[in-house]
Amino acid sequence: MPLVVVEIVFGILAGPAVFGWVAPDGQPLVALSDFGLVMLMFLAGFEIDVPRIKGAPLRSAVGVWFVSLGLGLAAGLAMTLPFHDPSTTGISVGLALTTTALGTFLPIIRDAGLLPTPLGAHVMAIGTVGEFAPIVAIALLLSGRHPGATVAALAIFAVLAAVCVWLAVKPNPRWLDRLVVKTLYSSGQLAIRLAMLVMVLLVWFADRLELDNLIGAFTAGLVLRLALADAPERLVETVSAKLDAIAFGFLVPIFFVMSGVKFDLDALLHDPGLLARIPVFLLLFLAVRGLPTYISARRGELAPESRELALFASTALPLIVVITTIAVENDYLRSGSAAAMVGAGMLSVLIFPQLALGRREAAPGTGEGQPGSDDTGDPEDEILRDR
Repeated sequence: MPLVVVEIVFGILAGPAVFGWVAPDGQPLVALSDFGLVMLMFLAGFEIDVPRIKGAPLRSAVGVWFVSLGLGLAAGLAMTLPFHDPSTTGISVGLALTTTALGTFLPIIRDAGLLPTPLGAHVMAIGTVGEFAPIVAIALLLSGRHPGATVAALAIFAVLAAVCVWLAVKPNPRWLDRLVVKTLYSSGQLAIRLAMLVMVLLVWFADRLELDNLIGAFTAGLVLRLALADAPERLVETVSAKLDAIAFGFLVPIFFVMSGVKFDLDALLHDPGLLARIPVFLLLFLAVRGLPTYISARRGELAPESRELALFASTALPLIVVITTIAVENDYLRSGSAAAMVGAGMLSVLIFPQLALGRREAAPGTGEGQPGSDDTGDPEDEILRDR
């Protein structure tokens, strides 16, 4: 069972719906939860291997997402949700249907050894577009600002992101390389501190432009990945392991637990109609994200694995939480309907990746080149020699 589902269930039990140990608006857990979501999106951007997904995988993913956007908005607007403004309600539901939980299932496919395969490249492309494009759509359609102002803010942020990418791909000075490596296994941790600095700056800048913080976090992860593009593999693995420890060892679980705390279980239990919407939303994930992905994949090199790709594309959860939270706060959506969508997202994370993996076995790790393995050489000397 994916840990994210366990964490959300634990949050439901700890929240006011069951034991009442944790309040939905309790500080500092709410602030830590926000940091957890930012870190989740940051690592989603960091996991993207741009050279592997550019070209056909990325073009296909973009085309499929726009088809999903049309299907999602049509489905959202067609649903008879009992609300006073069906247009904004339908847009909220439609955008949630177009998301893909890249940051949630990336650890699953990484542990299964699928990332280096062609399927892994296409999953990354589908997930990248399925996380980044809905964030931009949220800014355009659900921010409440004038569309022109939002477009101008996005353009300014795009210029800043381009500058960051340009700086990231430039060769580092030799002294900086040596300093990063020398502090990698000490309390200095310069590489991790620089990564956190880039993330905080881009998140802050996005916030100042009144854009969603997740745009800044995702972009920061992508910038860091590009900065490490020519670094030795061992250095990248070490930095990745340390960032995983911060995120999945501390902050990200708080986000999912707090998502469970805010889950409106009472509304679901007292309204059979809302419970009935959970399997409906689950099927809509397959129809809106899975079906276009499956049809597109059948025409290319991944035809034998089109079913697996479609199931991964249909997996959604973090952005469903984000979109429904925004919709509930702005009175676009009732909390019960939001709970039904989040419940369907939980089931998608629980079911779809497992169906996609099928009988695939996780690739056994050899332990070579991993921090803490039985290597006898000095890791600093090895990284600098590779550099």
